[in-house]
Amino acid sequence: MKYIATVNEQEIEIEVGQDREITVNGERYDIDFHQLPDGGLVSLLLNNLSYEAVVEAREDVWDVLLRGELYSVTVQDERAYRLAKARGADTTVHGEAVIKSPMPGIIIAAPAAEGSYVHKGDKIIILESMKMENELRSPRDGIVTRVQVKPGDGVEKGQVLAVISDGAAKD
Repeated sequence: MKYIATVNEQEIEIEVGQDREITVNGERYDIDFHQLPDGGLVSLLLNNLSYEAVVEAREDVWDVLLRGELYSVTVQDERAYRLAKARGADTTVHGEAVIKSPMPGIIIAAPAAEGSYVHKGDKIIILESMKMENELRSPRDGIVTRVQVKPGDGVEKGQVLAVISDGAAKD
């Protein structure tokens, strides 16, 4: 079956094959995937390269923390994707975007101040967890309306760290 994954506005075509293989944008990969018992942690072997990621579902988006980078991923089967495109579905984030901690850790920095205008992809929070620094980025353009942590704070998985709301850039 074919799926369309959208990662940071880039569309990726994925076809799930048999015998642990997938095709991504026409390129074949051998895959071995396991969900570990440690809340949201997954192990992935992709062409014999090992990856660990934290994956969390929220509404119709998957948050994937991989190698210190947080990605927002939507996945649709091919029919649903084509139907949404035909209807002109808007996939832009509207309203408040809440940035939550994908795992327990310590806040290293909070580069975005309350009231500042940020662009999609700007660093909002830097979280240290599992001896790695993880950059949590803005999923949209907008105004940082709340930053609920400061450097040195310990946080739990799912804790709200910052909120970004609709707003125009200030001149």
